[in-house]
Amino acid sequence: MALLVGASALKLLLSLLLCLNTLTSSCQGKDQRTWESRYPFIKRASSFSSSESVTPGPEGGDGEGYDYIIVGGGTAGCPLAATLSQNYSVLLLERGGAPFGNVNVSFMQNFHISLADTSSSSASQFFVSTDGVLNSRARVLGGGTCINAGFYTRASSSYIREVGWDEKLVNESYPWVEKQVVHKPDLAPWQQALRDSLLEVGISPFNGFTYDHLYGTKVGGTIFDRFGRRHTAAELLASANPEKLSVLIHATVQKIVFDTRGKRPRATGVIFKDEKGIQHRAFLSRDTRSEIILSSGAIGSPQLLLLSGIGPKADLKKFNIPTVLNNPFVGKGMADNPLNTIFIPTNGPVQQSLIQTVGITKMGVYIEASSGFGQSTDSIQCHHGILSAELGQLSTIPPKLRTQEAIQAYRKRKRDLPHEVFKGGFILEKIARPLSTGKITLINTNVDDNPSITFNYFSHPRDLQKCVNGIRIMEKIVNSNRFTNISQCKKETIEKVLNMSVQANVNLIPKQTNDTKFLEQFCKDTVVTIWHYHGGCHVGKVVGPDYKVLGVQRLRVVDGSIFRDSPGTNPQATVMMMGRYMGVKILRKRLGRAAGI
Repeated sequence: MALLVGASALKLLLSLLLCLNTLTSSCQGKDQRTWESRYPFIKRASSFSSSESVTPGPEGGDGEGYDYIIVGGGTAGCPLAATLSQNYSVLLLERGGAPFGNVNVSFMQNFHISLADTSSSSASQFFVSTDGVLNSRARVLGGGTCINAGFYTRASSSYIREVGWDEKLVNESYPWVEKQVVHKPDLAPWQQALRDSLLEVGISPFNGFTYDHLYGTKVGGTIFDRFGRRHTAAELLASANPEKLSVLIHATVQKIVFDTRGKRPRATGVIFKDEKGIQHRAFLSRDTRSEIILSSGAIGSPQLLLLSGIGPKADLKKFNIPTVLNNPFVGKGMADNPLNTIFIPTNGPVQQSLIQTVGITKMGVYIEASSGFGQSTDSIQCHHGILSAELGQLSTIPPKLRTQEAIQAYRKRKRDLPHEVFKGGFILEKIARPLSTGKITLINTNVDDNPSITFNYFSHPRDLQKCVNGIRIMEKIVNSNRFTNISQCKKETIEKVLNMSVQANVNLIPKQTNDTKFLEQFCKDTVVTIWHYHGGCHVGKVVGPDYKVLGVQRLRVVDGSIFRDSPGTNPQATVMMMGRYMGVKILRKRLGRAAGI
């Protein structure tokens, strides 16, 4: 019996390794058949029939309609849809495709390739903020959980109290997510080195492996399993009631439909186009408690509100968008947590790792690390992992000079660089709770195009001071015993790296760390993103405490656009939790004890 179990385990391992290391059509075809049988409610948008929704009437519909239409099947939208479908009919509309069977999404080793893909079918959509920082937004079922670095850690208890959430329900909602998609990482050597170095330089105590947000050094969870396979928010749909949930992929919502005849505009449905460009309409039921819920993310949700006529009247007028509700705050208060990095070269290759360890300091910065991407021959020709120019992390060129031409020039130079330039890893510092904010404005009425996005990195002096503090912590880490041993390169190698750091798109520790003004300029010139932008639909400005859009009926927002601050060191845990939390809150409000959640 033991031999049979061992043989089965070996067979499973070999199958997984085969899928991991070969991108054959047969492996992908098998994945497709598997997920289609597990999620029979996920279909292409072109399969939608107007008879599935309603026949349009004077108030938007005469038929049954949906109890809830969720726009955006991302980090919050998937758990929200799964929860609401327990009792009500839900239509979930996602503009991207399915993540299942997509090897660039599914495997950690391809993390950088997915983000570097700028094609129209990519799981990520490239954009450049007006600040000059290159960035990405998710375009796939599962949202940011499909393209991020996988780190899972909860928000602090003070954050939970600050936003006014029910702590008991929060502590029930996190485990609901964790049981389905979160894993304890096998700590990679680079992450072990960061752990030891953080403790050596005084980022203590060591809190061990925990999801909790605690000052000191800790190991957090990950959505990558021990085989390096990613588990996304899309997998939370397995908890849905398949009889009440319909998910349409490649369904791009262009506009929310309103009935404006009453005292307050009332959302009645949405207009969306399918993968063939054909328009469809889907409507809510006539029950006054039915809702459209925007979960399109910090860029998508404010953009869709503007395109639907909710926003600053003067701005809407520029694009001949009829004003449904004049609200000057839509798209305002956008923030992105600045990221600055330094590279530590090593004598030999290091194991690939994304974020597993974090130092939570009392100086307003988080310290994390990644390693091992960009070492292979193929990677040297095109990618460099989390700090790749192809990902938009062209950190050795000041933001305003980070053009497509600069990226192409970098790619050319990279082919001629010596191999040792790429052996090593990065130390990352992220600014917590930035005070610098910007805005989103439309540039046209095409929902497929990115709006104009400004973050105003380091416009507030306190953010700059935090960055300077973080650089000085990183200097201590680089000089710690653990990293000194790891990075014992030959003198010639160090000189090569120093001379070629700009061409290789890596920053080393600046020489003038005692000069605050110098470090402030270093922060500004080397700023990149860790993709944790938020805001645009703030509570009290655009939505109420229950996240219902102010001034209209039957419209709510549940995603990172409502945040004034990004939760925890990395937000995905709290955004997934919030989807579950709000789903339960809505059900309990509507059904009371009969909700059965």
